[in-house]
Amino acid sequence: MNGLLGKKLGMSSIFDSNGIIIPVTVIQAGPCKVVRLRTAETDGYEALTIGFGERKEKNLPNPTKVYYKKNGLPAFQVVKEFKSGNPNSLKIGDDVTAELFKEGDKVKVKGKSKGKGFQGVMKRHGFGGVGGTTHGQSDRLRAPGSIGSSSYPSRVFKGQRMAGRMGHENVTVRNLKVVKVVAEKNLIFVKGAIPGAVNSIVEIIKTS
Repeated sequence: MNGLLGKKLGMSSIFDSNGIIIPVTVIQAGPCKVVRLRTAETDGYEALTIGFGERKEKNLPNPTKVYYKKNGLPAFQVVKEFKSGNPNSLKIGDDVTAELFKEGDKVKVKGKSKGKGFQGVMKRHGFGGVGGTTHGQSDRLRAPGSIGSSSYPSRVFKGQRMAGRMGHENVTVRNLKVVKVVAEKNLIFVKGAIPGAVNSIVEIIKTS
């Protein structure tokens, strides 16, 4: 098992053994329940599907509802699959907790970034405005300037940087260090920031 689902609780800071302050993100890592086992014999690869959080059972698709009821599982808020070198070491319904991690582990964290709505080119792409005036811009401080071309090719190229929806994207932050684990409360403290708003669901995956 190389990863776990969790919830971002917010940021804080702690002191290390040398008295140096470290900015950390507090994550509630689990507890997650094993929902399904993938083995090389039946599926061609080895992995574990785990569930985290709660939702209303009435909102589940009927096949999922039947599967959960058959295996005595609750309705999960989110279900994800993680690689596992030995899926047979666990069985359906077992708990996976923050004890999976230990201090010093390197992890990567995947999450959904905060949505910022419809934004202009200065906030979305870092355009300079009048101080670094772009072509075709003279008297509008935050305008993008000219976006088209001349008689050839007489169109706007795909991918042109313009105003639009910003944020709410899948983001992965790598090479984060676990600086503290509170196993009895399923909390891990990761050095630095991770994507997403408070109480958003994240994936924590061990890389070393």
